[in-house]
Amino acid sequence: MSAGSETPALIDRFGRRVDYVRLSVTDRCDFRCVYCMTEQMTFLPRRQVLSLEEIYAIGKAFTELGVKRLRLTGGEPLVRSNVMSLIEALGRLPGLNELLLTTNGAQLQKLAAPLRRAGVTRINISIDSLQPERFRRITRVGDLDRVLAGIAAAQQEDFERIRLNAVIMKGYNDDEVMALTDYALDQGLDIAFIEEMPLGEASDHKREDTVCTNDWVREQISAHYSLQASDARTAGPSKYYRVPGYDSRIGFISPMSHNFCADCNRVRVTVEGRLLLCLGNEHSSDLRSVLRRGLAEQGPAPLGDLADLEREPVSESLKQAIIAAMDLKPERHHFYEADYAQPVRLMNMTGG
Repeated sequence: MSAGSETPALIDRFGRRVDYVRLSVTDRCDFRCVYCMTEQMTFLPRRQVLSLEEIYAIGKAFTELGVKRLRLTGGEPLVRSNVMSLIEALGRLPGLNELLLTTNGAQLQKLAAPLRRAGVTRINISIDSLQPERFRRITRVGDLDRVLAGIAAAQQEDFERIRLNAVIMKGYNDDEVMALTDYALDQGLDIAFIEEMPLGEASDHKREDTVCTNDWVREQISAHYSLQASDARTAGPSKYYRVPGYDSRIGFISPMSHNFCADCNRVRVTVEGRLLLCLGNEHSSDLRSVLRRGLAEQGPAPLGDLADLEREPVSESLKQAIIAAMDLKPERHHFYEADYAQPVRLMNMTGG
């Protein structure tokens, strides 16, 4: 790309423009949620995990290719050592409209204020139960009071929006749809209900037995509140509704019951550096190898020296690898369809 040329657009074979990237910064987490991890987890060795410098280089490359939104995910992104240095550097990227974060909320008491100062605009906080013992059953190790305190700390900061994410599962928390909805409305928070996806094999249950459709979830809410369709859109696939008299938005992410692939605008980068073109397929490109070939030749700037790091030019080979990968993006996912291979990676490996 020549100097002075227009910012390119990342367009796939089906005419969809990619302007939203989810960057996983770790496969580790301080929780072990039953739909995300198995009870006994083996995490990646350090050499296979992208360094913070490499994650920054990928984020910078995407913004120079026209991406306007970056979301940091995991695992739990806030357990990564020195992650705030990365977030601060990403927050200064030219052309970035939104820096977003998905978290379990357990670290927000101490990090909500630094995150806002670093440029994070919106936060999604996962919470699947308001009952302490049930919360611990779903997360295996989580402390509900700590998460609620983290939510309260985030509410004290000037984030544009705070959204709760809830995965509703039969036999786990399907009787808490209204409790979670009421909590979000009372707190002035958005909430999104997410259908459980068959990513990897869960160790606690068969996913086919626990998935609740969002049609059912919406019926439960509609029995108590008038849901009015909203034209509000975020970077992701949520379909939003409003309840008269409340500022909150109630969203539904329904990959199982309502395929939303036709207008997909996003890709993911796993913590191993795989550019994953679809959540429900294995189509991917190895960005780590591209990065490490270049870094072996010139060496990375230390992340602590932000001025030097931000002056580093982005590798053209990295940009070209990203552009070329757009042709790998499939038309749609095929969850539970017998004729198609199902993803074997768990959600903590994928990035939320």
